[in-house]
Amino acid sequence: QVQLVESGGGSVEAGGSLRLSCEASGYSFCMGWFRQAPGKEREGVATIRSGDGSTYYDDSVKGRFTISQDNAKNTLYLQMNSLKPEDTAMYYCAADRRWGSCSLSRGRFNYWGQGTQVTVSS
Repeated sequence: QVQLVESGGGSVEAGGSLRLSCEASGYSFCMGWFRQAPGKEREGVATIRSGDGSTYYDDSVKGRFTISQDNAKNTLYLQMNSLKPEDTAMYYCAADRRWGSCSLSRGRFNYWGQGTQVTVSS
């Protein structure tokens, strides 16, 4: 069992930045960030493979968001720059201990945090 606690969400104007954090209770092979806007499916934003640091991004956030982790602290981060109103959503931290590709698929992850709200105003 992996417990995940997100923090860092908030409200910002378009073009602004936020950094999300996720503290994990233990090591996971894959970690990631997903988001869900009202009335929409939960979608993958970015993932990272703990072993070699390989990262994967959704096309909508490439060049604007950066996923990283501090293995010593078991903490995952998402630096979000140049935020847009369409980035408004509940952001969830996810983790999984199984070996393999850390895809952006929701089914790839077994453990989820409670979420942190990000609101971007125009």
